[in-house]
Amino acid sequence: MNRPARIMALAVFLAVLALSMSGCRQLEARDQLNKGVDAFKSAHYEEAIGHFQRAAQLDPNLPVAKTYLAKALEQNVVPGMDTPDNLNNANQAIDLFKEVVAKNPHDINSMKEIAGIYLSVKNLAEAKEWQEKVLAVKPDDADAAYTIGVIDWTEAHENLLKALQSAGLNDDGEGNVKAPKKIMEPLAAENKPLVDEGLDYLQRAIKDKPNYDDAMTYLNLIYRKKADVDYGHPAEVKEDLAEAQKWSTEAMGTRKANEEKKNAGPGGITMDANGNLK
Repeated sequence: MNRPARIMALAVFLAVLALSMSGCRQLEARDQLNKGVDAFKSAHYEEAIGHFQRAAQLDPNLPVAKTYLAKALEQNVVPGMDTPDNLNNANQAIDLFKEVVAKNPHDINSMKEIAGIYLSVKNLAEAKEWQEKVLAVKPDDADAAYTIGVIDWTEAHENLLKALQSAGLNDDGEGNVKAPKKIMEPLAAENKPLVDEGLDYLQRAIKDKPNYDDAMTYLNLIYRKKADVDYGHPAEVKEDLAEAQKWSTEAMGTRKANEEKKNAGPGGITMDANGNLK
């Protein structure tokens, strides 16, 4: 065999060998992935993390390995804790989910996971931004709209508590009309954008999901924050509180109906208010 032919044969051999090795690594990656899933289902998260990390190393083109690894890391995140270790766990999971989104910009589930982790470590601004990204891809996602509304209420409520605390007061949930003007007027200006946006998103959530009882509950709460914003305008405060009560009643009724429907199941038998089967 002449030299050019030998070189060509060697190149072909090396290519076949590389493909064979690649195939073996992919099979091993799948095996590690399956072992990781089994460990995750058994709540052995550290073991699962090890398997998912190995799967991702063996086959970098296996996106589900990174998704599962991020989910396993997420289990180590303790909600509400801002210790360095907890924030490090959160950031590791977030970074992996971001890698997944970078390759698939329409991966709504990964976007929601990122938003959820940010929310669990109280990074409300980032949580809201990622839910807005969900809505940019899927405008009728009621859960994303609801979450933004909850974040807006949370920020407005925290602002209120901080302002009232300086005067030794507590939130009365009725507009705080007895609180000093010097506290409530600056608070109204600070909270108005949050309340307006929160109302918009919560109403949007109910428009897209009419039986969304949690969103109705937060409409009750955010109308009470609107009453704080309308401080000094008794007629508007009265209207706000009436809306709050309306949504509180609506939430209770809808939640009851949802529970009855869930308990009845498909084609189930239910009972009317008079005790008759229907």
